[in-house]
Amino acid sequence: MPAGEITIGQLAERTGVPVTAIRFYERKGLMPSRRTRGNQRRYPRSEIRRLTFIRIAQSLGLPLARIAAHLAALPEGRAPNARDWDRMARGMRADLDRRIAGLEALRDRLTGCIGCGCLSLESCALWNPGDADAAKGPGAHRL
Repeated sequence: MPAGEITIGQLAERTGVPVTAIRFYERKGLMPSRRTRGNQRRYPRSEIRRLTFIRIAQSLGLPLARIAAHLAALPEGRAPNARDWDRMARGMRADLDRRIAGLEALRDRLTGCIGCGCLSLESCALWNPGDADAAKGPGAHRL
């Protein structure tokens, strides 16, 4: 094994992330690997940080598509440096600020909604804002 590379088992052991999750992230394009002649995965040691970032971002509620977009900004062929991580952290902060603003708005509407007592699926500002479900036609849309 070339210096600086680790196996999927070593990556799982170092990060505490199950091998199945690592394979999932790889299928989603979040984790690149090199395959040996025997088709075994090998990862650069820098993937320890990438995998840790993925797990932290998920714990913050970021969807995989946003995580992938942030990771796409990282350099290929070298480990990310402090400047790379700082740039990505600023982007994540913007994502989190948008989510917080959305959650605060939802919280504020929730108080009014529970107090109104309408229980109307047609006019409820939380369940069906602007009666958007009507535009989808008849039938269940939220099951």
